[in-house]
Amino acid sequence: MKENMKKYGKNFINFIVQNRCTLYLTIPFILMDLITRIMGYKVSFFPAYYPIPNIFTIVWIILFIGVIRCLKGVAGKIAYWIIFLIFFALFLTNMIYYSLTSFYFSFNLLLMADEGSSYILDTILQTNPFVYIIALAVLVIAIIVYKKMPSQKTFKFKKLGVVFIIFVVLHLLTPLLLGSGNDHLKWNSFKKPKNIYTTYSDSNKSMRLSGLYEYSVRNFYITFLKPKEKLSDSDKKFLDETYNAKDTKTSDDYTGMFKGKNVIFLQLEGMDKWLLTKETTPNLYNLMEHSLNFTDHYSIYTGGGSTFNSEFAVNTGFTTPISFTENVYAYNTNTFDYTLAKLFKTQDYTVNAFHMNSADFYSRGINYKSWGYDNYFGLADIAKYDTLDFELDRQLILNKTFYKNMFGQKGKFLDYIITYTPHTPFTTKKEVGKLVAEMKYGKGKVPDLSEEETAKLMVGETDYMVGLLIQALKDNNLYDNTVIVAYADHYLYTLNDKSVLDKYKTTDNNLINNTPFFIWSSDIKPQNINKTTMQMNILPTVLNLFGIDYNSNYFLCKNALAKDYQGIAFFSDYSWYDGNVYVENGVVTNNKTISRQDLNSKSSLVHDIIRKNDLTLKYDYFKNK
Repeated sequence: MKENMKKYGKNFINFIVQNRCTLYLTIPFILMDLITRIMGYKVSFFPAYYPIPNIFTIVWIILFIGVIRCLKGVAGKIAYWIIFLIFFALFLTNMIYYSLTSFYFSFNLLLMADEGSSYILDTILQTNPFVYIIALAVLVIAIIVYKKMPSQKTFKFKKLGVVFIIFVVLHLLTPLLLGSGNDHLKWNSFKKPKNIYTTYSDSNKSMRLSGLYEYSVRNFYITFLKPKEKLSDSDKKFLDETYNAKDTKTSDDYTGMFKGKNVIFLQLEGMDKWLLTKETTPNLYNLMEHSLNFTDHYSIYTGGGSTFNSEFAVNTGFTTPISFTENVYAYNTNTFDYTLAKLFKTQDYTVNAFHMNSADFYSRGINYKSWGYDNYFGLADIAKYDTLDFELDRQLILNKTFYKNMFGQKGKFLDYIITYTPHTPFTTKKEVGKLVAEMKYGKGKVPDLSEEETAKLMVGETDYMVGLLIQALKDNNLYDNTVIVAYADHYLYTLNDKSVLDKYKTTDNNLINNTPFFIWSSDIKPQNINKTTMQMNILPTVLNLFGIDYNSNYFLCKNALAKDYQGIAFFSDYSWYDGNVYVENGVVTNNKTISRQDLNSKSSLVHDIIRKNDLTLKYDYFKNK
C-alpha cells in the first residue's frame, strides 16, 4: 500500500513538473476572475469562495489552455494573446465600471453607447489609480508566464477534440449545480441562483454567480445573439396604434398646482387603511386630513413582490405582467424613457431613493439606476448596525447620511422614501416587532400582544418617522415648499390571522386591495377624491400637478384629477372595479347594476390595458420608439 502511495505521489509530482508551464498559463486567468469577483465583495450574493463560480471559471480555463496548448508553434502563442487580451479588456472594463458605479459592466450598455461616449475619457481619468496598478500587475504576470510557454511542435487535433468534448460536457453539467428555480411568480425569485442564471438581468448577481468568463460570454449571448421572441404583426399594430394615438390629456384646475416645489414620495410598507387612524398613526392621519385624499385607491397585489411592484408602477407607470410569468425587477435592461425620475430631472430636480434594505435586494440598485435616479441609498449598505435598529423607520431620518442627502440638496429635489418596520412577522417575540415592543414597554415588561395589536405597534414606528420627517422639513425651511405623495405598497396580507382583516374591510374579492393614497402640501385645501384609482394613476397624476409635460399614451392609466377621468381598477385575474360594479369573469358580483354596453366597453378596456402592459414589457417596445 505504501509503495503504491509513493508511486502515485511521484507520478503526480512528475505530472506537475512536466506540465508546470501549462499550469503557469492559468495564473493570469485565475487572477482576473478572482479579482473581478472579490472587487464586488459588497454584493451580498455568492462570495468568491463559493464553488459554483470557481467551477465555471475552471471549465472555461480548461478550454482556453486546451486550445492554446494544442495549436502548433506560433499559433498557440497567438491564441494565448488573443484570448488573454479579450478577457483582459473585459476585466479592466469591469474594474473601471464597478469602481465608479458599483455595478459590473453589461453589454447592453453598448446599445446606449452614444449617450455616454462623451464621458468615456473623463471616466477613465477619474478611475482610482489602484485599478490600473492591479491591471498592470496582471499584465506583467501574463507576459512572464508567456515567456515560459514552450512552442508545441505538432498540431494535436485529437486532443483538441477531447478538450472541446470535456468543455461542453462540464459546461452543460455546471448549471445543474444551481438547483431549481421558480416556475411561477414568487417574490423571492431574485434570490434563487437558477433564476439569476436564467434571466441574467442583474449584472452584479450574475457576475458573482458565474465568474468573469461565463458572465462575459453569456451576457454577450443574451444581449446580441439569443433569439428574441418576435412581436406578431397584429400585436405590433395594436401597440403602434396605442402609442401613436392622439394625446387626449387636457389641462385642469390642478395642472401646475405644485410647479417648482420639492416632492417626497412616501411608500408606506403594509399601511392598510384600518391602521391609518388618529389613534394609531396621528402624524399620518393629520397629513391625510389636510390633503388631496384618494379614498377609493387600490394597490394591485401580485405574488412576485408587491412592495417592489408598487415601486415599479409608480416609477414607470406599468405593472407586473399578468398574461405571462416574470418579476418586474428583471426589467432593468428595458428602455423606460418616461419614468418619474427622468421626467423630473428634465425640470432640474435631483432624484434620490432611500430604504432600509441593500441595493441588491430586488436588484433595486440596478433598477433605480435604470429609471434615472441619481442614487439609491440603502441603510444596510452604508451604515454599521450591531442590532436590528436599521429596520426601524426612524433611522431613515436619524441616519446622518440619509438626512444630509434628503434635506441638504441644492435646488429642487425628489426624495423617494420606502418604509419597512410594519413587516412580517407581527410578533413581539422576535425581530423588529420585539425591538419596537421593548422600546415602548421596556425589556422584560412586554405584555402578550395579539397580531393585530403588534401590527398597530409597528405602524406606530412608521408614524414616528413621519413626525421626524415633518420636523426636518421645518428645520430646513422646506415645510412650505415640499409636497408629500403618500401611499401604501399593499394591504396587510402578511398577517397570519386573516380574521383581523375581516373586521375592517371587504375580504371576499380583490377589493381587499383598498389602501391609502393622498397628496399633501401645506397650502392646499383638503379634499376627498372619490374616483377609483390604482398605483399606475400616481405617476401621471403627480406629473400634472407639477406641470410637467408628458404623453398620456405612454402610461397605462390616466391623471386621476382630470375632469374626464373615468375611474377603474383592475386586478391580476382580469377582474375590475369602477367604483360601482365589481366584475369577475364578465359577471357583476356585488349586486350593482351597469348597462351591457358599459360592461362590455370597460371589460374590453381592461383587456387592452393588460395587453398593452404585457406586450410593452415583453418586447421592450420603447427601445425602438
